[in-house]
Amino acid sequence: MGGVNTAGVRAEAEIRARADGRGGTALPVLESRGPLALRRTRGSGATAHVTLVGAMSGPHGGDHFTVRAGVGADARLRVGSAAATLALPGQHGGQARQDVRITVAAGGELHWLPEPLISVTGSELAVHTHVDLEPGARLVLREELVLGRTGEDPGRLTSRLTVRVDGRPVLDQELDCGPGAPGGWDGPAVLGGHRAVGQLVVVDPEFTDKPVAPDVPADGLAVLPLAGPAVLVSAVAPDALTLRRLLDRAPASFTPASPTTPASPATPASPASA
Repeated sequence: MGGVNTAGVRAEAEIRARADGRGGTALPVLESRGPLALRRTRGSGATAHVTLVGAMSGPHGGDHFTVRAGVGADARLRVGSAAATLALPGQHGGQARQDVRITVAAGGELHWLPEPLISVTGSELAVHTHVDLEPGARLVLREELVLGRTGEDPGRLTSRLTVRVDGRPVLDQELDCGPGAPGGWDGPAVLGGHRAVGQLVVVDPEFTDKPVAPDVPADGLAVLPLAGPAVLVSAVAPDALTLRRLLDRAPASFTPASPTTPASPATPASPASA
């Protein structure tokens, strides 16, 4: 991986959601600095809605963006973004970084649903999303990665997703693709020539008593129960629109596991695992 360019932009955003005591969710902290802006939008019921808006293009090479979200007990939060994120080459080169740190307390619920991340040719971006959940917390997290704009090759993109429940690792996996990535990332074991890859992680205490069975409900779509009250949905597709359709249909395909269906172990980190 290329060296980090210290001349890049630093941007931070933080969201804290708390139950307001009246059946709704308050946002005592909604702060952003640099080319990231947070906007509270119209919610629904007890759920507060926040949209992340990029005040400028990027991240560019050398930039470092950090987003933190904390959901308190019995609070409900839905976070989206206003548009797709473009990872772009910087004027001075170097690797860009994007860190997302999420915590959800017992009884809290978070829907983390950003628009796709597009790896533009010549760019180099490393993304790490780290989620810590207390027992009884709920999570729906979507990640969509698109390799290049129409008709162009991708940049170097590394994305790692780590999810822990009650301090135990439920999921820890990494996808590394593009120029300079370990061989095989575009082969049949990973992307199989597709240009869009995504995953949906669903954590729900109800899965403890009603585990989900593994399934392949559509071509390019796989449902995998994890060791813990969680399910991982993985998808590959030729484009972002098809990828979104696959991920959107996945929860409706969840079927209860039979008593003899073993739970799947946590997925270890790998330099080329989708």
